[in-house]
Amino acid sequence: MYMTNSLQLLLILLAVAVGVVVLCRILRLPAMLGYLLVGILIGPHALGWIPDAPETRDLAEFGVVFLMFSIGLEFSLGRLRSMQRLVFGLGTAQVVATILLVMLTSLFFGLDWRAGLALGGVLAMSSTAIVSKMLVERAELSTPHGQKIMGVLLFQDLAVVPLIIIIPALASSGQNLYVTLGLALLKAAVVLAAMLIFGQRLLRPWFHLVAMQKSSELFMLNVLLFTLGLAYITELAGLSMALGAFVAGMLISETEYRIQVEEDIKPFRDVLLGLFFVTIGMLLDLHSVISGFGWVLLILLILLPFKAAVVALLARWFVGDWGAAIRSGLGLAQAGEFGFVLLTLAGGVNLLPQDVMQNVLAAMLISMLTAPFLIQHAEFIVRNLTPSAWMDSAMLIHQIAVKSMSSDAHIIICGYGRSGQALSRFLKRENFRFIALDLDPRRVHEASAEGESVVYGDAAKREVLLAAGLMRAKTLVITYNDKHSALKILHHVNQMRPDLPVVVRTTDDAHIEELKKAGAAEVVAEVTEGSVMLASQALLMSGVPLNRVIRRVQENRAGRYAAFSGYFRTAQYTVDEPSENLQPRFLSVRLKEDSAAVGRKLGEVGLMELNVEVNAVRRRNNVHGAQPSEEMLLQTGDILVLLGLPEALQQAELQLHKGQ
Repeated sequence: MYMTNSLQLLLILLAVAVGVVVLCRILRLPAMLGYLLVGILIGPHALGWIPDAPETRDLAEFGVVFLMFSIGLEFSLGRLRSMQRLVFGLGTAQVVATILLVMLTSLFFGLDWRAGLALGGVLAMSSTAIVSKMLVERAELSTPHGQKIMGVLLFQDLAVVPLIIIIPALASSGQNLYVTLGLALLKAAVVLAAMLIFGQRLLRPWFHLVAMQKSSELFMLNVLLFTLGLAYITELAGLSMALGAFVAGMLISETEYRIQVEEDIKPFRDVLLGLFFVTIGMLLDLHSVISGFGWVLLILLILLPFKAAVVALLARWFVGDWGAAIRSGLGLAQAGEFGFVLLTLAGGVNLLPQDVMQNVLAAMLISMLTAPFLIQHAEFIVRNLTPSAWMDSAMLIHQIAVKSMSSDAHIIICGYGRSGQALSRFLKRENFRFIALDLDPRRVHEASAEGESVVYGDAAKREVLLAAGLMRAKTLVITYNDKHSALKILHHVNQMRPDLPVVVRTTDDAHIEELKKAGAAEVVAEVTEGSVMLASQALLMSGVPLNRVIRRVQENRAGRYAAFSGYFRTAQYTVDEPSENLQPRFLSVRLKEDSAAVGRKLGEVGLMELNVEVNAVRRRNNVHGAQPSEEMLLQTGDILVLLGLPEALQQAELQLHKGQ
């Protein structure tokens, strides 16, 4: 009977979790919020489908263990050195200031200073999962405020380790508090030192021995043994299991096995973390929240504006830019997943009264639900709060416009990473003018010092594209792999320059159709291109004649890239290269309201008589015809991609607009 009940509970949990998480994905909300809602819905305080049993909480604790292990894997001394001013400067100031101010506020409401300290640690945390996801989607990781936010989040992750040690020690009686706290910190220092000194010496040779067996199953078992083993050692020492898991991750991060371990541990971590957040949701008593709704609103109103103001003031003091400071404050205003870990820890040792626990938990959940909207509308808020933000934006646009002012029929390169730099070298060989936009200040500075036409700017913004000479540009190329940013750029281009060809780079072919429907003239998938070159080398090494290999490569590309299909079908290879005037070229022509071709069928326009081929037709309502039919009826706004010799193309353009 027990097995049947357990199976029923598991099926209920899985069914509800899958449904709610799918809904969160559709609404583009973090899955973590879905798990929290599942816990609230099926927990003992709502529908009561799953009891709040110790076994469930014990299993969920392993979710925290693997979360701390993942944080340890990300712990890199090199990364800390490169961001030390933001991490240990701004990050330390934010956590300490928040804890102190929450402690003072708690005393005003009659809470003990120890409860205030624990509550300050809880509210000092922000959501790494939500914020980092939003920054990646909005292509803001490399912006000034993105760097500040990530630096503070990194320190918050590190600050969890001492807080995990301090909070249980705070539950001791007044006389023994300082002794208990000192012993806990001393014990933690000894255990950590022993683990780091002896663990580092034993870890690498042991992992090397296991890896030599070439068994993924054995390797995974070894990672679990090492992680849970260190977690057990710290628990025996009177510390938390999460601390041992953090050390395990930190030790592995310094080895060559970090990436493999991170991939192997991910399924365990995500599933157990999901269960942990479900148990957090189960703690929330909706009846208590409703009865104390005024307190929940008060905590929420204190948390969001108060925390945002603290971060903004500190960021302004450290850097001196109000715009980036306010964006950083809005990005870090919400509560975080580690706050739940610390809140559970504080509740377990009875540091916080039950009604305070319920009200704080509800306010934290609501703050995390508002986080995506605050980040999304940060630009609007900044512009209304700081008049100087308009000036900073105007100065940036002015600098971009100055760079592009002398260029006409140039190419706009969005992103100046390795792909953008390689493209710029090709363009310089062909004497093409270009302007590159990038969000990495260091990269822009280095390129500008070498005389390159590279400026700082977010290509996903309409005003930046206009300043870069969008209305005069010949082509626009998106060289970085960010679908969301690419879709924004394509949206702006379709509104302002629908006839401008846009070439988009992506890592694989998963989003090709979506990008083409959004207006991309062509999408280049790295994985597909790599496979073509891999196949060509394999054929060559296998004795296939060179001309046949070239033909196969051309056939493959002709099937994927509409712009090359006509040329690849008819190209003949001779020893002597024909002159450039005899080389076929492409020309995009946009039909206007008074164009003679509007309202006529493609076959009636007479372009074939000029030896000009209509390679593709792009239409605003997402109609993209490669090798379109002669029966296709042409409309105002259609963009015809023509293939032919230069002189014939001029005649074809004239014929489309003026008629025969």
